[in-house]
Amino acid sequence: MTDLQPVAEETRLADSPKRYRLHGSPDSANFIVRMVLEELGLSYDYAPVDRLISQQNSEAYRRLNPQGLIPVLEVPGQDAPMFETAAIIVHLAETHGNLAPAPGSPHRGRFLKWLFFLSNTLHSDLRISFKPERYVPEAQVALSLHAGLIRRITGSFGHLEAELSARGGPFLLGTELSVLDHYLAACARWAQLYRNEGKWSLEATPHLRALLETLEMRPAVCKACELEGIEGKPFTQPRPAQLPGTTA
Repeated sequence: MTDLQPVAEETRLADSPKRYRLHGSPDSANFIVRMVLEELGLSYDYAPVDRLISQQNSEAYRRLNPQGLIPVLEVPGQDAPMFETAAIIVHLAETHGNLAPAPGSPHRGRFLKWLFFLSNTLHSDLRISFKPERYVPEAQVALSLHAGLIRRITGSFGHLEAELSARGGPFLLGTELSVLDHYLAACARWAQLYRNEGKWSLEATPHLRALLETLEMRPAVCKACELEGIEGKPFTQPRPAQLPGTTA
């Protein structure tokens, strides 16, 4: 016997917000979600997570995401908050019929493979490279891990550059903007800024640079940068965000 009772579907849905609510901290992965929300012209609330006091590890936040990772998006009509950046942005794109090929499109497979590549390979490697000492406590081993990750990250950007060249750009899928481009742009920004200064640059990836320059001119991206405290050219001449709680 157990005292635990299943939560009624009506109760879960009643707890969902009336509009989107994005939980994040400056220049974390919520930046990707915010760019997509702005591109889609959606109304949303923003709930700041103060990483300087480890608010992401609080009991309240872990009820939203048990991993204590950022971002979380609370979605109207969903029975649970969403986490995992790729899951969030593909859900937004499909729900609102923009920024992703529809199921059944001949471009759908290519979209999905690069989405998972960005999420599972490039973004994952970047996240570990920021603080390799979290994964291996020995200082010398952490340095070796970091060097290996930089090689992998450089290789990943090389694969993306080759795809952009083959498709003719200006975007990863060719002529159509998609959430892939926002995800890629954020990764390129972080690769130049956080713990990796001078170890990777845009010099060897001219097609990627052109994509980033195109995104920098988009009003939705500019609005997202303003809200994140990101000044100047966010992708081609990146500077750290100027709001408290920035990813370190």
